[in-house]
Amino acid sequence: MASPLRFEIGARSGHARAGTVTTPHGAFDTPAFMPVGTRASVKGIQPHMVRQTGAQILLNNTYHLMLRPGSALIQRLGGVHAFMNWDGPILTDSGGYQAYSMADINAIDDDGVSFKSIIDGSMIRMTPESAMKTQNELGPDIMMAFDDCPPSVDPDAAPINQTRLRHATVRDSRRGAYDHEARLGLANERTVRWLERCKAAHARPDEQALFGIVQGGTDLGRRDWCVERIANIDLPGYAIGGVAVGESPEDIARVVRHTAPRMPADKPRYLMGVGYERDITAAVLAGVDMFDCVLPTRNGRNANAFTCEPGEKGQIRLKNARFSEDVRPLEPGCDCPACDPGANGWGTFEGRPFSRSYIRHLFAAEEMLGPILVTLHNLRFFQRLTADLRDAIRRDDWGGFVRVRPHLSDLVELAGVRVGC
Repeated sequence: MASPLRFEIGARSGHARAGTVTTPHGAFDTPAFMPVGTRASVKGIQPHMVRQTGAQILLNNTYHLMLRPGSALIQRLGGVHAFMNWDGPILTDSGGYQAYSMADINAIDDDGVSFKSIIDGSMIRMTPESAMKTQNELGPDIMMAFDDCPPSVDPDAAPINQTRLRHATVRDSRRGAYDHEARLGLANERTVRWLERCKAAHARPDEQALFGIVQGGTDLGRRDWCVERIANIDLPGYAIGGVAVGESPEDIARVVRHTAPRMPADKPRYLMGVGYERDITAAVLAGVDMFDCVLPTRNGRNANAFTCEPGEKGQIRLKNARFSEDVRPLEPGCDCPACDPGANGWGTFEGRPFSRSYIRHLFAAEEMLGPILVTLHNLRFFQRLTADLRDAIRRDDWGGFVRVRPHLSDLVELAGVRVGC
């Protein structure tokens, strides 16, 4: 049976790869950042504007679309591409992450997860088979296996500072004291068994690519155990899951550096839900090809703009009073519609940038334009990042990358890749 996905690696630099993934709805370049359109919409942004930021592939959320409007309705209307007017590739997650993030309203067992609907409170049952059926009906180009995502860190060994981590550990200890090592082992075993069930239930393997997910928390031995078994199941691509769920940035990088090179070299590698600039760069240097995260859009709606500007520590928080008379654009040199409206065919009045002062005013006045402008800026920021990473790989020269983003030079040095021309 022919694969619905083709991956071609065009260049390498150390472990890093630059390539192209071709799907039934077109191709996208890697490393790739996928904006998150949870409910078949990147909040507040029209599809053509998302495309203008440089995005070539989007992510939709299976759980939320299953609840509303329902996958069967979307299938009757032509699938998610037609439904949301996006003609490029789409990836859907499986709903497995919601078993972690909504641990306070679900119950997990060896067969699947029972959720309480966030729409009407009714009970919803998700299994590997139902997750496949839902994604087959939604019609994305890439669909994720239903997995068991455990808390990555032991709550007894590290402070619990995240609501999701607290809920997950409380849920998993309802029948006795929480045993983190046992929980990681159980998640690995379930993830492998559930992947086998997903592959068997996949009704459209010639049209939709199924990716498997590697779990194991921050335990590198368990990551080895899981990656070996997941990779032994022949699939078009593979993902690293269960990161950015309570552990430190250093642990994320350590797990990714260890796991990525052990995944099949000829298949796309996807790091799920990780989106800070440093995390993406470290993962690309380790050999990861695909990323998604809600950070650009969620932070944009909350007046936080990503920037490489020295002294800003990666973000500017526009609600701060110091920006009330700041006439500069969000990031000088950026070609987004907020910073340079005349670039990239945005076609806005005279190409004059919107000032930080004005955008701060929009948020203070609760005007919709504020979140829209900062969201577009953030989306463009991450597309510029992946474009810079692709260029560094293709040229096998990280000197230009470091000159543009000197704050990431330590990651490049750690990877040991070539810096000079």
